Amino acid sequence: MTTAQNALIERLRDLVTDEPIMREVSMFGGRSFMVNEKMILSALKDGGLLVRVAADQHEELVSHHGAVQAEMGAGREMGPGWIEVAAESISDDENLAFWFEVAMEYNRAVTGGSR
Repeated sequence: MTTAQNALIERLRDLVTDEPIMREVSMFGGRSFMVNEKMILSALKDGGLLVRVAADQHEELVSHHGAVQAEMGAGREMGPGWIEVAAESISDDENLAFWFEVAMEYNRAVTGGSR
Protein backbone atom coordinates (compact mmCIF):
# COMPACT_ATOMS: atom_id res chain seq x y z
CA MET A 1 0.00 0.00 0.00
CA THR A 2 1.11 3.53 -0.68
CA THR A 3 1.49 6.26 1.91
CA ALA A 4 -1.43 8.19 0.35
CA GLN A 5 -3.61 5.08 0.41
CA ASN A 6 -2.75 4.29 4.04
CA ALA A 7 -3.55 7.85 5.10
CA LEU A 8 -6.92 7.69 3.34
CA ILE A 9 -7.72 4.30 4.91
CA GLU A 10 -7.18 5.78 8.37
CA ARG A 11 -9.43 8.74 7.57
CA LEU A 12 -12.14 6.41 6.27
CA ARG A 13 -11.91 4.23 9.38
CA ASP A 14 -12.70 7.31 11.44
CA LEU A 15 -15.85 7.91 9.37
CA VAL A 16 -17.21 4.36 9.49
CA THR A 17 -16.48 3.73 13.15
CA ASP A 18 -20.13 4.18 14.18
CA GLU A 19 -21.60 1.92 11.51
CA PRO A 20 -22.97 -1.27 13.10
CA ILE A 21 -22.03 -3.84 10.44
CA MET A 22 -18.73 -2.85 8.83
CA ARG A 23 -15.74 -4.70 7.47
CA GLU A 24 -12.76 -4.02 5.24
CA VAL A 25 -11.80 -6.11 2.23
CA SER A 26 -9.23 -5.91 -0.55
CA MET A 27 -10.92 -5.28 -3.90
CA PHE A 28 -10.76 -2.97 -6.89
CA GLY A 29 -7.02 -2.59 -6.32
CA GLY A 30 -7.59 -0.90 -2.99
CA ARG A 31 -9.00 -1.27 0.50
CA SER A 32 -12.79 -1.33 0.34
CA PHE A 33 -15.17 -0.55 3.16
CA MET A 34 -18.32 -2.64 3.38
CA VAL A 35 -21.37 -1.61 5.40
CA ASN A 36 -24.29 -4.02 5.64
CA GLU A 37 -22.32 -6.30 3.27
CA LYS A 38 -22.32 -3.67 0.49
CA MET A 39 -19.27 -1.72 -0.64
CA ILE A 40 -19.55 2.00 0.08
CA LEU A 41 -16.03 3.30 -0.61
CA SER A 42 -12.62 2.06 -1.65
CA ALA A 43 -9.28 3.76 -0.93
CA LEU A 44 -7.29 3.55 -4.15
CA LYS A 45 -3.50 3.22 -4.46
CA ASP A 46 -3.07 6.84 -5.56
CA GLY A 47 -5.03 8.16 -2.56
CA GLY A 48 -8.17 8.64 -4.62
CA LEU A 49 -11.56 7.24 -3.72
CA LEU A 50 -13.96 4.87 -5.46
CA VAL A 51 -17.51 5.67 -4.36
CA ARG A 52 -20.73 3.65 -4.80
CA VAL A 53 -23.67 6.00 -5.35
CA ALA A 54 -27.25 5.87 -6.60
CA ALA A 55 -27.29 5.62 -10.39
CA ASP A 56 -29.93 8.35 -10.63
CA GLN A 57 -27.54 10.79 -8.88
CA HIS A 58 -24.55 9.85 -11.03
CA GLU A 59 -24.64 12.74 -13.52
CA GLU A 60 -25.07 15.35 -10.80
CA LEU A 61 -22.25 13.88 -8.70
CA VAL A 62 -19.67 13.61 -11.50
CA SER A 63 -20.02 17.38 -11.92
CA HIS A 64 -18.25 17.83 -8.55
CA HIS A 65 -14.61 18.88 -8.68
CA GLY A 66 -12.31 15.87 -9.11
CA ALA A 67 -15.14 13.37 -9.70
CA VAL A 68 -15.20 11.23 -12.83
CA GLN A 69 -16.87 8.11 -14.17
CA ALA A 70 -15.00 5.19 -12.60
CA GLU A 71 -13.13 2.79 -14.84
CA MET A 72 -12.14 -0.81 -14.26
CA GLY A 73 -8.91 -0.59 -16.21
CA ALA A 74 -8.15 1.76 -19.06
CA GLY A 75 -11.22 2.54 -21.12
CA ARG A 76 -13.58 0.13 -19.31
CA GLU A 77 -16.26 2.22 -17.58
CA MET A 78 -17.88 0.68 -14.53
CA GLY A 79 -21.30 2.16 -15.29
CA PRO A 80 -23.60 4.62 -13.54
CA GLY A 81 -23.31 4.55 -9.77
CA TRP A 82 -19.52 4.17 -9.68
CA ILE A 83 -17.51 7.37 -9.27
CA GLU A 84 -13.81 7.94 -8.76
CA VAL A 85 -12.77 11.04 -6.83
CA ALA A 86 -9.24 12.42 -7.16
CA ALA A 87 -7.06 12.51 -4.06
CA GLU A 88 -6.69 16.30 -4.15
CA SER A 89 -10.48 16.66 -4.08
CA ILE A 90 -10.76 14.80 -0.78
CA SER A 91 -7.71 16.28 0.93
CA ASP A 92 -9.90 18.06 3.47
CA ASP A 93 -12.22 16.28 5.89
CA GLU A 94 -15.31 18.18 4.74
CA ASN A 95 -15.09 16.89 1.15
CA LEU A 96 -14.28 13.36 2.29
CA ALA A 97 -17.28 13.44 4.63
CA PHE A 98 -19.48 14.60 1.73
CA TRP A 99 -18.59 11.52 -0.34
CA PHE A 100 -18.96 9.24 2.68
CA GLU A 101 -22.49 10.56 3.28
CA VAL A 102 -23.45 10.18 -0.39
CA ALA A 103 -22.24 6.56 -0.30
CA MET A 104 -24.07 5.90 2.97
CA GLU A 105 -27.33 7.36 1.61
CA TYR A 106 -27.18 4.84 -1.21
CA ASN A 107 -26.20 2.04 1.18
CA ARG A 108 -29.14 2.75 3.47
CA ALA A 109 -31.51 2.87 0.50
CA VAL A 110 -30.47 -0.54 -0.84
CA THR A 111 -30.06 -2.31 2.51
CA GLY A 112 -32.92 -0.78 4.46
CA GLY A 113 -30.42 0.48 7.04
CA SER A 114 -30.90 3.64 9.02
CA ARG A 115 -28.83 5.99 11.08
